[in-house]
Amino acid sequence: MTTVTTGTYRGQPNGGLPAEVTSFVGRRHEVAEVKHLLSSSRAVTLTGVGGVGKTRLALRVGQEVRRAFRDGVWLAELAELDCPGMLAQAVAEALEIRDHTGDPPMRVLTRYLRDKQALLILDNCEHMVGECAVLTETLLRASPDLRVLATSRQPLGIGGEQVVPVAPLPLPSCELPAPPLETLVKQDAVRLFAERARSVLPTFTVDENNRDVVTRIVHLLDGLPLGIELAAVRLRALSAQQLLDRLDDRFRLLTSGSRAVLPRHQTLRALIDWSYTLCLEEERLLWQRASVFAGGLDLEAAETVCSGDGIARQDVIDLVIGLVDKSVLMREDHPGGVRYRMLETLRQYGRQRLAGSGGEAGLLARHRGYYRDLAAQARAELFGPQQIAWFGRLQKEHANLRAALDSWLSTPREDHAALNMAGDLLYHWITSYYLGEGRDWLKRALAADTEPSAARARALWAASWLAVIQADRPAATAMLDESRRIGEQLHDEPVLAYVALFSGMVAMCEGRTEAAIELYRDALARHRRNGDPVGIALSLIRLTLAHSFLGDSSRAIAAGEECLSVCDAHGEGWHKAYTMMALGVEVWRQGDLARAAELEKQSLTFNRSLGDRLGAGLNIEVLAWIAASQGHHQRAARLLGILETMWSPIGAPLSGYGHLARYHDECQAAMRQELGDTAFEAAVRRGAGMPVDEALAYALQEDKPGRVAKGETPPLTRRETEIAELVAQGLTNREIAASLVIAQRTAEGHIEHILTKLGFNSRAQIAVWVGERARADGQ
Repeated sequence: MTTVTTGTYRGQPNGGLPAEVTSFVGRRHEVAEVKHLLSSSRAVTLTGVGGVGKTRLALRVGQEVRRAFRDGVWLAELAELDCPGMLAQAVAEALEIRDHTGDPPMRVLTRYLRDKQALLILDNCEHMVGECAVLTETLLRASPDLRVLATSRQPLGIGGEQVVPVAPLPLPSCELPAPPLETLVKQDAVRLFAERARSVLPTFTVDENNRDVVTRIVHLLDGLPLGIELAAVRLRALSAQQLLDRLDDRFRLLTSGSRAVLPRHQTLRALIDWSYTLCLEEERLLWQRASVFAGGLDLEAAETVCSGDGIARQDVIDLVIGLVDKSVLMREDHPGGVRYRMLETLRQYGRQRLAGSGGEAGLLARHRGYYRDLAAQARAELFGPQQIAWFGRLQKEHANLRAALDSWLSTPREDHAALNMAGDLLYHWITSYYLGEGRDWLKRALAADTEPSAARARALWAASWLAVIQADRPAATAMLDESRRIGEQLHDEPVLAYVALFSGMVAMCEGRTEAAIELYRDALARHRRNGDPVGIALSLIRLTLAHSFLGDSSRAIAAGEECLSVCDAHGEGWHKAYTMMALGVEVWRQGDLARAAELEKQSLTFNRSLGDRLGAGLNIEVLAWIAASQGHHQRAARLLGILETMWSPIGAPLSGYGHLARYHDECQAAMRQELGDTAFEAAVRRGAGMPVDEALAYALQEDKPGRVAKGETPPLTRRETEIAELVAQGLTNREIAASLVIAQRTAEGHIEHILTKLGFNSRAQIAVWVGERARADGQ
């Protein structure tokens, strides 16, 4: 009679698991999630890029659940197994089965596990994922009480499998204000670095002197645990600053780890080499080409830039899926669609491979050409229902836009393209956090291409607007003078129209209101002749403010209402928000405080959805004046404190609207007198200390940030409200378009606009919102 014997589980304190020799840092939520999934699913696979910590997570889960498995938790390490035919034998050895029957290893396994209540951890399945899938399915069918926890760079792809993507460790924020030191040192990536550093340098600690350096180190390493551990070891010979300075050449620097682990886990490059060899030839080619993108890419960009020369455009989607499955690309959901991101470490590896193949120059040319065309298309569709989608898309593509501009300026005889592209991105610079950066790009492009062309004239007036916002009137005036000369030389009416408009802004900031109004009127007449709705709207907004400042209410209201009509006719939102702000100022001056507050809140709701800090700052300014007029002194003072936070990144309070400073100063003086110095300064400090999201919700008097407060007028246009109601009825985009006799693309743009304004990310949320408002209105 033949027999099978096994090792004894109860004699091993950790079951079939190795003891931990270094501390386990972070992953509390991931551990809880995997434990929960194992309670309801029989197959769970941890996926992620090499070095992200899949094995450590699996082992920690195994340690924590071992008491739930009567027959043990067992680890089968497969990384060193090169022969797929030996897989079942390797698992049997991991389970310490001594087979004397001569039966095939799979039969031995299934017979042994048939009545066992156990957890089997299959570690590093990626190089034989198909064989591991077959083995897992076979064992689970034969063993009803067996659970399998696998680690792999791609899912096994079996029925009932639950996949848990393992992300790099969370990173500390690099934004100002910096978090307190006690908060920083609790961040998982920083904790890991500090603990591993102390293992080689016992005196190491994260303090105020090195906190910024440590933060940058873990960011450069993408929060990748293996990279952090390899870097920390280098503190034997380097200071933290020296380590940071050398991380650009990370593949050569991070070359030694524990000798007890596999060779490819001893160096960062060897680990990524392993991932590279697991990819198909076309997947490797796409990896190389995708490395030219900075900050991520979408499918359209991948298809346009990466196809050709060995990759058919129609094959790109399958190759992207393959790289996502292999954890080279990470899928990210955004309101505008799915994007893909590559860890910077993997991207640098891809760039090195691309440079070695000799194809880098061609790929960079395609990349910069794609983003030049994207910027031009965004400018062409600026004034209309696609506007918000474009603003959001450009913000997500900012790193790529920056890389493309730098590439144009670094390429001989391509300065003109950089000049056009930087000008096309004017509204991106204004509506985002990149005001100063936008001005720098325009300055560089203007210095590189000095020919008196239409593109130069346009770049000059665009840069002048940024200079006005930054309160740099001398620079704005000089650029406008040159732009005017070129416009007159070329008989370029659009240039002359914008020169008049921005010259009016300069005049207004200098206190020459009558002169500003004449310039605005000249600009408006020219823009009307040119049929330019953007210029018409900008001119009308400025006329509204200027007439209001002179006390000419009828003209101010007329200009504002005409601007609203222009915006509504085109389905436009950003200029409309600024128009409501301008009308709010005039309505406040007339004493209709409730209506003024309503206008400012509607405008602020839109500006918040867009992330336009300048627009939001203007709205909060006017809301502070309104609160003061209503006798809400504490609220007014706190709003003035919030303004310190809002204006700080821009660098110029009431930037571009300096003539309104009089109202700000009067409000501040009145509140100080009403509250007294101590109470006023305390309220200002409370406002200045509020996080931005909380501050905006406070300004809107919302219960929760991101939502329209109960009883507040919805921030939707009449057309958007109509479309929201059709969405709630379950109509598709095509059906909505047919019902309203509009293009399907227009309907899609309106829906995107609605989602952005309301802070939603699904049509179902729109439907719920419509129902709630109907119930609130008694319908």
